[in-house]
Amino acid sequence: MRTGAPVGAAAEAVAAAGVEAYPRIVATLIRVTGDWALAEDCAQEALTVALERWPADGVPANPGGWLMTVARNRALDVLRRATVERRKLHDLALLTPSDAQPEPEVGEDVVDDRLRLIFTCCHPALEMEARVALTLRTVCGVPTADIARLLLVTESAMTRRLTRARTRIAQAGIPYRVPNGPALTERLPGVLAVLYLLFTRGYVADGEPAFADEAVRLARLLDRLMPEQSEVAALLALVLFQHSRRDARRDAAGNLLTLERQDRSLWDRAAIAEGLDALFRVRHDGPYAWQARIAACHATSASADDTDWPTIARAYDALADIRPSPVIALNRAVAHGYAFGPAVGLVLLDAARAGGGLDGYPLAVAVEADLVARQGDRRRAAALFREAAVMVGSTAERRALRDRAAELAP
Repeated sequence: MRTGAPVGAAAEAVAAAGVEAYPRIVATLIRVTGDWALAEDCAQEALTVALERWPADGVPANPGGWLMTVARNRALDVLRRATVERRKLHDLALLTPSDAQPEPEVGEDVVDDRLRLIFTCCHPALEMEARVALTLRTVCGVPTADIARLLLVTESAMTRRLTRARTRIAQAGIPYRVPNGPALTERLPGVLAVLYLLFTRGYVADGEPAFADEAVRLARLLDRLMPEQSEVAALLALVLFQHSRRDARRDAAGNLLTLERQDRSLWDRAAIAEGLDALFRVRHDGPYAWQARIAACHATSASADDTDWPTIARAYDALADIRPSPVIALNRAVAHGYAFGPAVGLVLLDAARAGGGLDGYPLAVAVEADLVARQGDRRRAAALFREAAVMVGSTAERRALRDRAAELAP
């Protein structure tokens, strides 16, 4: 017989189990019941019941299985009261009959359920923000209030958006499955784009770190479930390399530090090693593969002076060929400027601006300021940094740009 657990320890156990179990329960119940809201409600109720019972009863040997059982039983009760088809009741009755049953292994239906859930949340019929919100809520288990805060809307507005997204899935008959063959190749980039957007929402200067943490966790999950997909491994490597610097991006006063000014002893070496392992498995030259190789050059450099800028420049050349965009052209100008001199960088910056895609983009002005400073024109560089500072919306970035201007001012 289990003994009780302290309230704090029980709460920590519920939180830890919920990270893994919540999306698994939701995915499984959606497949069986076809009712998105019911699946989420039952998964959430299982966590609530655990918070009530585990302090008295103790943490079960198989927390995930316990939560699945409670959620399953709750779904059964709801379906019985609603007199839903016997087939659904029968299918539910077959799910995890006791918390003593071992948790499913990779390759079983529950793994497919989680993949189905990710692809359903990221279906191209949904707007990008709806995909992000639905992924956070359903796959990551992030509370609606937190999603609303992170996406700068009210909780009621976010609730309505989530409801509309689920309704859209139902009304459009969006299949709850992972596509096969060419359809998978077509859909996977959209899924990866959602994950990377989640990461960048958390990694930007004024972003919420929980976004980045969830994106890394989800990228690990997707890589585990789809180990044969090269771009999935590449995305995982990319976010790990970038996330490895999270503790070194600010000084003691909270000011942003550029890459060359960061204390590299604070970089997460375990994350970098994991990223290198993922990158080693990349066998194709897709857009995330090239970005991951660029990030690896930074992550493995002992110092800013040791950075292999010629390799980075060549990688940006390849990336610009397969995914041309104004921002990639801007980053290519930076790489060539460091590899072959600021004059070369300024020529490429002018070319990147030619189409107007960088008009009003503060980082383009900041890049020009940096290249001009490296040419020796400190006065003009300071003025450009001040101009960029006026344009940015982030308080942290504005302060960093003003500090750069102050350093250069005569």
